[in-house]
Amino acid sequence: MKVISSINGMQNWSKQMRCKGKTIGFVPMMGYLHEGHLSLLRKAREENDYLVMSIFVNPTQFGPKEDLGRYPRDFGRDKKLAKLCGVDVIFYPEAKKMYPAPYKTYVEVEDLSDVLCGKSRPGHFRGVTTVVLKLFNIVLPNTAYFGWKDAQQAIIINKMVKDLNLPIKIKTLPIAREENGLALSSRNTYLKEDQRRQAIILDKALQVAVGMIQSGYKDPRRIVAKMRKMIKSQKTGRIDYVEIVDMNTLKPVKKIKGRLLICLAVFFGKTRLIDNAIICA
Repeated sequence: MKVISSINGMQNWSKQMRCKGKTIGFVPMMGYLHEGHLSLLRKAREENDYLVMSIFVNPTQFGPKEDLGRYPRDFGRDKKLAKLCGVDVIFYPEAKKMYPAPYKTYVEVEDLSDVLCGKSRPGHFRGVTTVVLKLFNIVLPNTAYFGWKDAQQAIIINKMVKDLNLPIKIKTLPIAREENGLALSSRNTYLKEDQRRQAIILDKALQVAVGMIQSGYKDPRRIVAKMRKMIKSQKTGRIDYVEIVDMNTLKPVKKIKGRLLICLAVFFGKTRLIDNAIICA
């Protein structure tokens, strides 16, 4: 397994492999790997000749008061786990190389980027789409793998790839969860023991919402109200948003119909967790 930090070095390696007719699967990450990340790596390993993973804590997707400085990092641990999953190359660039001063160019998917998490974190998805496009241009993958845990991100990246005619296939895999239902996230490490127990309510609220829809409820307001009541029962859970939105537009629906994303963001202490469920009604 190679570790490549140079942008030119990564591009040259990928060009050589593509010239040989080899396929490259790519999993972009910020590190501190958990089972959700590993499931993406294993799937990409199965489906490609070569597997590239990037580890880059992208500064442009963090707001000024967010957790860039304390975001969990452990490259040695990540490297060992990557090797076990059959990763061929870890692309591990420096921020100053990815964003050489004075950096002036950004990519933004309009409308989809300023709702839900984008409303709470202005500029976040501009940073995400910019770095993902840069990584695609550097790694030159055939297929890139993402998780539905960050559903809004996955939808935005798919739209960017389509709109910009990028010759890349995007695959999005199911959310990985702990046995108690808590969606796996690197930020779970911030949770205190009691907060971790309380955070289980997120998956429970989503499952109740799915059950209500399957039972025939058509008014999204009733479903959202039930979810909010459940979450508020956990005294430390502070709701950012709870929404039922159209999967294509990410706009709230007035009636339960079509392919829907039930999504939420909730603070437990200072830790903001997101989760979602997808349903066709």
